[in-house]
Amino acid sequence: MADPIALSARDLGYRISRKPILQDINLDIPAGSISALLGPNGAGKTTLLKLLAGLRSASAGVVRIDGIAVSSIPPAERARTLAFVPQHIPDGIPLSVFEFIALGRVPHLGAFGRLAAGDRDAVCDALETVELGDKAEVRLDTLSGGERQRAAIARALAQSAPILLLDEPTNHLDLRHQHKLQQLLVRLAESGKTVIEVLHDLALAANYADHVVLIDHGRLVADGSPEQVMREDCLRAVYECPLRLVRHAPRGWHMEMPQAA
Repeated sequence: MADPIALSARDLGYRISRKPILQDINLDIPAGSISALLGPNGAGKTTLLKLLAGLRSASAGVVRIDGIAVSSIPPAERARTLAFVPQHIPDGIPLSVFEFIALGRVPHLGAFGRLAAGDRDAVCDALETVELGDKAEVRLDTLSGGERQRAAIARALAQSAPILLLDEPTNHLDLRHQHKLQQLLVRLAESGKTVIEVLHDLALAANYADHVVLIDHGRLVADGSPEQVMREDCLRAVYECPLRLVRHAPRGWHMEMPQAA
């Protein structure tokens, strides 16, 4: 029996003017898993993530959830299904951390747009999950870059969507919080959520992702398990340098750069 699919992309393409950014992407994102989108700078990872999230309109092809085109789903309904975490939170947002995270509850609010007790509980749970419980009343724009990134993740968690999409979520995080975030994503996937994240750290992808998508020059190179995709020959071709994935324990992969012959 085939694994359930959370999102599917068929013949997906994206252009800016006449320049192709993505071409001929055919991809199934397995439900209840962590999928890592990998590739060098400029490969098209963020564009693909935004197309999967319905935040950009494809120039060709379609992204579907349960057979329904994401682009045809009304924004409020889509926000109850897909939660997106951007790379950067803009400076100068005049909200407290609690107020910012509470924005994740907007798709669930009733006619009067007021937070009910359940909404406040969801915000408080998200704050504690990302270790920002003591910052709830602090202005968002006084936080460090890493703390703001954690607040953005908390906002997505408060959204309670079954599919979570994150664009380079470890970018501003220290080493401890990088691994704590990945461990949280593993728990979310084990609870049934589907996680899709853009990563640059290949070792993080190897250790925590169930499914890896490798992109180069706007085209899908390979997708599958880390062992299937992150082969030395494949990585060398995409990253144009020798890279080797080495396992030293269960969930204990690291990357090596062998000396060129």
